[in-house]
Amino acid sequence: MRKAKVVMVQGTGSGVGKSVITAALCRILLQDGWTVAPFKAQNMALNSYVTEDGSEIGMAQAVQAQACHIKPRAEMNPVLIKPTNDTGAQVIVMGKPVGNMSAKEYVSYKKRIKGVVKNSFEKLCSEYDAVVIEGAGSPAEINLKRHDIVNMAMAEYASAPVIIVGDIDRGGVFSWLVGTMELLTPRERRMVGGFIINKFRGDKSLLKSGIRFIENKTGKKVLGVIDYFKDIKIPEEDSLSLGSWALNGRASVVEDGKRIRIEVIALPTMSNFTDFDYLATEPDVHLRYVKRGEKIANPDVLIIPGTKNTISDLKYLYDTGYVRAIKDRVNAGVILAGICGGYQMLGRKIIDVKRVESNIRQIEGMGYIDMVTVFSPEKITRQVRVKERGSGLAVSGYEIHHGVPRGGAQKGRGRENFSEHFNIKNPVWGTYIHGIFDSSEFRRSFINHVRVKKGWQPVFPEESFNQDMEYDKLAGMVRDNIDIRYFYKLLNGRKHGRNI
Repeated sequence: MRKAKVVMVQGTGSGVGKSVITAALCRILLQDGWTVAPFKAQNMALNSYVTEDGSEIGMAQAVQAQACHIKPRAEMNPVLIKPTNDTGAQVIVMGKPVGNMSAKEYVSYKKRIKGVVKNSFEKLCSEYDAVVIEGAGSPAEINLKRHDIVNMAMAEYASAPVIIVGDIDRGGVFSWLVGTMELLTPRERRMVGGFIINKFRGDKSLLKSGIRFIENKTGKKVLGVIDYFKDIKIPEEDSLSLGSWALNGRASVVEDGKRIRIEVIALPTMSNFTDFDYLATEPDVHLRYVKRGEKIANPDVLIIPGTKNTISDLKYLYDTGYVRAIKDRVNAGVILAGICGGYQMLGRKIIDVKRVESNIRQIEGMGYIDMVTVFSPEKITRQVRVKERGSGLAVSGYEIHHGVPRGGAQKGRGRENFSEHFNIKNPVWGTYIHGIFDSSEFRRSFINHVRVKKGWQPVFPEESFNQDMEYDKLAGMVRDNIDIRYFYKLLNGRKHGRNI
């Protein structure tokens, strides 16, 4: 029996801020005494999270759940699509992979998962006072409407008033908003409750004429204008915002002017890039992503991140000369670390004879670790807690990988965490665990190890980063810049729905 009030956040396109606005509305409702949960029927992202029961969901919904003070679960994102190349993707339903599909194959498969989407949504609605639904991309993608399960079809099923978010920082926000409305059917237009203009810089009084025009043209209210903010740190959903935390760290200098330089190789199919967001919050760290065509500078630490296509991305590193550059830096004393797929690249060899991730069946690794990785169709997704050998600190996180170590020093060891390679005192180290730098204690231990290695004194900042406070800052900023009474009017306005 559905009891929840619902509202939906859609956008004029990808990267306009739907996920962050959804998180803000979730926290506002929580602050006002509601129990609230996020929901996104279908998410396409390489940035994912593993729940307590081993289900894999989009990172955005895990972040939104954190804003709600609840544990992430598969019902919040029943369908996750992780692209493997330009035309294919791994499809994950209720947290478990069901196979790799082309775009056409997935369109046919969608018919089989509508019930999963509806059941997940109804379960959340039966448990919470409110559910904030997030759309995907744009509702005006007319070629996708026939088999839509995530935008207006979801809004109609949920009887959810829709708030459309537009990004003014990219320019053309008025044409985006009007154009989106023009491409909706009359029935869909009636479901739109209003607009939010996001990422504004400057004097808002200059927008008054534009807002009046939009409201007169569409008959829909502009709920508010949200400032482009740099001082609130919310994990982003995808790599469109790659490096935003790195560019906008908590401080540009420390008292002694000494900063640890950390560079992360931005792989073509890099996943879980939020693994490094918290490093950028440290006052004595300068974090940089090395993007295609850019040179590795002279860092103190070089990190190879996770990837959705390990062999293909390792080939990219060979073809572009990055492997040679990485080895030169290690020979010069730079610390090299690998996370998940990056960890696999540090071994002797990667084998994928069953073509789980790639059509390339085998590739030589960098040879730093005596380990051969073999890919199998079974996917390992689990939360873990291990002890890092160098500091002795307990570190928690989650694993998401198909490849498992075999041979060499790992022969017969099975699917373990291989914590002997997770030792920050080694010049080269690796781990399968995502989220290790989220721990302030471990993060500071690692940074201070690098400082001591350079002959610097350890630093212990008095102020530690508090993610929960960031959600409160976000909610306060959004609350102050929208018509909150109108938002609640929308939330309380609809009664029933139809099938998708």
